[in-house]
Amino acid sequence: MKTTLDINDSLLANAKALAAQQQTTLTRLIEEGLQLRLRSSRAAPKTSKRTIPVHKGRGGMVAGVNPLSNKSMLDAAGDDA
Repeated sequence: MKTTLDINDSLLANAKALAAQQQTTLTRLIEEGLQLRLRSSRAAPKTSKRTIPVHKGRGGMVAGVNPLSNKSMLDAAGDDA
């Protein structure tokens, strides 16, 4: 099938040079590029939207623990730290 494409002049010149270097046609080079692009889009796994779990705890900080002090937080954690 014949079609008309608008291709950037620099890109077209590079493509023609590559086709000549590989001893193939510009048409074949474009077909191979399209096949590669279509194949990679099919193979790419669909990523699902991920949500970050949020803890909706109640009660807040234990009395006497300073959340701005590492020492206070470690002391409150005790053996759990």
